[in-house]
Amino acid sequence: MNDISNKSGRKKLIGVFDSGIGGLTVLREITRLLPSENTVYLGDTARVPYGSKSKQTVERYSVEDANFLVRHNIKLLVTACNTASAYALTRLKNEFDIPVIGVIEPGARAAVAATIANKIGVIGTEGTIKSSAYCAAIKSINPAVSTFVKACPLFVPLVEEGWANDEVTAVIASRYLEDIKGSGVDTLVLGCTHYPLLKETIGAIMGKSVALVDSAASTANEVKRILTDRGLLNDGSPGEAVRKFFVTDSPERFLTVGRRFFGDGLDQAELAFLE
Repeated sequence: MNDISNKSGRKKLIGVFDSGIGGLTVLREITRLLPSENTVYLGDTARVPYGSKSKQTVERYSVEDANFLVRHNIKLLVTACNTASAYALTRLKNEFDIPVIGVIEPGARAAVAATIANKIGVIGTEGTIKSSAYCAAIKSINPAVSTFVKACPLFVPLVEEGWANDEVTAVIASRYLEDIKGSGVDTLVLGCTHYPLLKETIGAIMGKSVALVDSAASTANEVKRILTDRGLLNDGSPGEAVRKFFVTDSPERFLTVGRRFFGDGLDQAELAFLE
């Protein structure tokens, strides 16, 4: 590849998709680590959540999301949805000729690196937990690790309602986490992109001796590694970075709730029409 092609490739966008808003926590970590990168985000807000849907449906939705982002000339695709990472990542890697990464493997590696007692807890949506994808990824890295899982379906609506630090959320979290806390884990994977907003509440329940693993930061590191290896890191100025946001329903709600996940850089979103 000549220098002109290299430069053109570096300027391409990083594509990130999620079933809705939670993937913004992954995008936030990517833009913090790589502020010069151009990005395009798609939230499939018309069909959220993916966590309660079948594998076949999640695969189909994920391919449609990916096709939309590929039309924006992306150089790498991030599946910033735990359920889509569990159910559709293999198909996405087979169907597209750009690097495709999910959030489960980076999170699993971070958890295995963090645990001392070889006891790891995993919390997530029903779909993510049912898939056993985190447990399989953790076991593939270190078969000696014991895993303890719990689906926490009420966490997502509580976060989107803005009740991350509410007393009601603390009571529900305490109920969800009771068994995992009693199992003696020293590491807990926050296996849903909404859950980083509950770190304070979850941390207070689990105690300081339990490490909380948010796969968003690990995923951002993986993005940087792949782009570096391929010579595709953007060398432009952070002030020139492009940020595009698309949703499949209600851009207004996305902007209102999404700022809790992404911060001040979210000021405009367009309606996407998927083929």
